[in-house]
Amino acid sequence: SSIGEFGDRFISKLFTESERQYCQQRARPELHFAARFAAKEACLKLFPRETALNTITAMDFSVVRDAYGAPQVIASPVAQIVLGLHLVAEIKVSLTHTPSSATAVALRVPKVIQPSRGGRFLYRWLPYRRQVILDNLTRVYGAQVSQQQIQLLAQAHYGHLLKLLKELLQFRFLSTQQKKDIVKVEGVPEMIKAFEAGKGVLILTGHFGNFEVSTVAGIEHFPQVKGRIHFLRRPIKPKWLSDLLTRRFNQAGFGVVGRRGSLEEIVETLERGDAIVFPFDQYARRPEGIEVEFFGYAAGTYKSMALIALATGAPVLPAASWRKADGTHVLQFLPPLIPIVDEDVGAEIKRNTRAFNQALELAIVRHPEQWWWVHRRWKNQPAIK
Repeated sequence: SSIGEFGDRFISKLFTESERQYCQQRARPELHFAARFAAKEACLKLFPRETALNTITAMDFSVVRDAYGAPQVIASPVAQIVLGLHLVAEIKVSLTHTPSSATAVALRVPKVIQPSRGGRFLYRWLPYRRQVILDNLTRVYGAQVSQQQIQLLAQAHYGHLLKLLKELLQFRFLSTQQKKDIVKVEGVPEMIKAFEAGKGVLILTGHFGNFEVSTVAGIEHFPQVKGRIHFLRRPIKPKWLSDLLTRRFNQAGFGVVGRRGSLEEIVETLERGDAIVFPFDQYARRPEGIEVEFFGYAAGTYKSMALIALATGAPVLPAASWRKADGTHVLQFLPPLIPIVDEDVGAEIKRNTRAFNQALELAIVRHPEQWWWVHRRWKNQPAIK
């Protein structure tokens, strides 16, 4: 068939811009379009439930060529979440075509979960909040993976908690240069550009990796923003501990803003062009919270971030951190999320809040063992059976 029979509108609904550009430069574009369509269909068949629910479509998979000319599948953020929930590291694809037909084969490459010996030991002998961790993991992963894989994830999470404690004890004895060397910061241009816009910055994050180590060490990579990044957090008891943590943040070059009764302070901070770090992955009760989907279940979620972002125009930048296999850390800032506009103010707040939760989901599934699964994130939902 010729491309003219399909029409540009049909092509644009199935293929990304990069795919269209590649195919249209070939001598027989229709053959390359057909091969890529077969590849997309093969990818969708790997996830029949999500395909049937229209969670993912053909546009969520893009086929590109790597530096050696081999086909590669690029998944959209939504598709990356689906892959992550199935513990799939990537999709390998092979495609071919003849003058009259096109075929493709797609293969799921599983994510390997290897708990440390320390993680296995803690899971069995010092099971702090083990049932909460297992319930949370089962809620998120139970429909996609086996109970054995969920148990491995739980053990890997205990290994992460053990490493986190060890790092916090060692961190205070490192020099400034040593701290800087153990963290790689990605997305600094996005962060600096957001600062330069002058509307302040809202940093959307959660309890990923060793966030205290990665942020305190990571700020050494761009000292020009020292004193201009403020953490939003609840006051804790006893007061002396809260004061101690505040001093530690201040000494590292960060400010601290109390979560409750702090709206005016937050707005003033943003008006100065500074940034507010907003941990967004804790359960929020009414009236501060609204029920918004998080991994397929309604969860009490703070609405204040959407309210503040819409009222001030401050960009919302997702940020996450994780530990690499060699023990170093990555602190990553992503481009700002595009605000969602809706004539209904309530719907606008809820849709933007859902987008914030989805950004967290993507960060969590990339390194699932390094999220804080000990939270009771879904307090309003029935217990998992």
